[in-house]
Amino acid sequence: MRIILLCVGKIKESFYRDAVAEYAKRLGRYCTFEIIEVADEQTPEGAGAALEEQIKAREARRLLAKIRDNMLVCTLEIAGRRLSSEQFAAWMEQAAVSGKSQICFVIGGSLGLHVSVTERADFHLSFSDMTFPHQLMRVILSEQIYRAFRINSKEPYHK
Repeated sequence: MRIILLCVGKIKESFYRDAVAEYAKRLGRYCTFEIIEVADEQTPEGAGAALEEQIKAREARRLLAKIRDNMLVCTLEIAGRRLSSEQFAAWMEQAAVSGKSQICFVIGGSLGLHVSVTERADFHLSFSDMTFPHQLMRVILSEQIYRAFRINSKEPYHK
C-alpha cells in the first residue's frame, strides 16, 4: 500500500521535520510513505474574502494536479468526521481493500482547502474542532497512520 501526504507548503522547523521523518522510517515496515508538497501562496495582511478564495483556488489547482484517479483521497478538515484511533485503523484497513492502490491525505494551507479539493475527496477527516499548525498536523497524522498499522497488525502500541 502507498500512503501519500499531500500538503500545501513546506515544513520550516527542523523538529517537525525530524518527527515526520521518524514516523516515515517506522512506516517503512508497513507501506510506502511519501510526502508531496505544493507551493503555498502568501496571504497579505487584511486580505478580503475574495482574495482569500483566489488564493485557495490557486493552491487547489496545485493539489488537484497531484491527485490521480487510483487514489482514495482523504481531506483533513475541521468539518470532517471524527474517529477514534481504532475507528481510523478500521477505516485504513477498509481503504486498503477498496480497489484503490493509494491513500492520499490532503492537508491544506493556512486558509484551508478550496471546495474543489473537498469535492474530490472520498472521505473528510477531522482531528478536532481546534486549528493546528499545518506542520504539526503532519506529525499528528503520521503518528496516527503508524498507530493504525500497529493496531491492524495486532501489535502493541501505547494507548
